[in-house]
Amino acid sequence: MDPPKSPAGRGAVGIPDPLSNFDPPEYRDSTAEFLAEHQVDEICSQPYLTIDAERSVEDAIAELHETGVSSLLVTREDRLIGIFTERDVLEKVAERYERVRGLPVEDFMTAAPTIVYSENPSASAVAAIAIAGHRHVPVVNMDEQLLGIVSPRRVFRFIEESWS
Repeated sequence: MDPPKSPAGRGAVGIPDPLSNFDPPEYRDSTAEFLAEHQVDEICSQPYLTIDAERSVEDAIAELHETGVSSLLVTREDRLIGIFTERDVLEKVAERYERVRGLPVEDFMTAAPTIVYSENPSASAVAAIAIAGHRHVPVVNMDEQLLGIVSPRRVFRFIEESWS
């Protein structure tokens, strides 16, 4: 049974409603408002490519080359466990490719990458890219299911929408 209600601005009798004195946020400009008021899932996050963690470095590099993308989302049993990017190739593989090409891509991926949740404000994707410096940020839902990936180009297109 719900407690009895009191006059406007109050919840249960004698207890003030904490939301009755809520001031809406103030934004410095329309772009800031757009990024705060729209969710990550409104940014185009597809297509994206995945690769199983057990696949070889050689397979991963071939996939990057053949598709012309610069990152692969590494999964195990359909769960995101890492990201393998062109930067990983250059920093972790290039000088020793012949020795490591048959090893699993998970040995050379960036484990536990920064993610954004689809339900978060789109500003969180901008922050992950612009402030944290990640060029490719996986998008997941609250159940950690992979939904896509955002990149600077995709975010820029999304922001352009607010200007038109």
